[in-house]
Amino acid sequence: MSNDIFVTPQWLAEHLNDTQIQVLDARLLPPGQELVRDIDAEYLAEHLPYAVFFNIEHLSDLHSPYPHMLPRADQFAVAMRELGVDHEKHLIVYDEGNLFSAPRAWWMLRHFGVEKVSILAGGLKAWQQAGLPLATGEVTLPTTQFEAQVADEAVVSLTKMLVLSHEGGTQIIDARSAPRFNAEADEPRPGLRRGHIPNSLNLPWDQLVSEGRLKDNIQLQALFEQAGVDTTQPAVVTCGSGVTAVVLLLALYQLGQSHVSLYDGSWGEWGSRDDLPIRP
Repeated sequence: MSNDIFVTPQWLAEHLNDTQIQVLDARLLPPGQELVRDIDAEYLAEHLPYAVFFNIEHLSDLHSPYPHMLPRADQFAVAMRELGVDHEKHLIVYDEGNLFSAPRAWWMLRHFGVEKVSILAGGLKAWQQAGLPLATGEVTLPTTQFEAQVADEAVVSLTKMLVLSHEGGTQIIDARSAPRFNAEADEPRPGLRRGHIPNSLNLPWDQLVSEGRLKDNIQLQALFEQAGVDTTQPAVVTCGSGVTAVVLLLALYQLGQSHVSLYDGSWGEWGSRDDLPIRP
């Protein structure tokens, strides 16, 4: 693991009361599970001490027809101020323990200018397994003066994706499962076509994860090579809704490749459009 990206439960337990540390619960339900689970209730039932709920669903652009699209910088800043998130502190984000959504929170915060963001390795599950204390109920903090500064060229538009897909020049990597990528399975969100963006490569995000953290660099490098990805070259990552694609981005970042952008619309946008080319 890279110490720049992850912190262990033991490290966080030792630093939990540091005034420059702030913890954010970034749990998010995969599509379909919201029908049988209540993530807000689960957060209230148990979370790390002092952890505010970084609700990715609510922090997305609610006016967009596509899921989990980034909000405007001013909207994000207001939401962070109301949560009491301080952009000058070292922010620690965590999810259930599957590394499903914490990377998205990590990326969003960095995208809007936070310099120190880390992920709790193993998430809530690892914290529980270590026998560390949990809290219940809502965490209310004083408002802050969160300032958002957008990272340039971190997000790729649909128009640019069309150009990259047609002309090449930048690797496109899709984090969805192989059956979805190869048009062998329906999408979990209704109304989307099967298939993938032409000239994209496939590396399912969960292949990069073990026990809620990234695999070691040797394993990551091998997996990218097997998928046909040159980790020394820039890339654009995509997935179903812009969440698990960030696991690919995170892995490439750990391998030293910082020139990775996200197609935020992902298949939620591309697969809903009948006027866009697809490959089975």
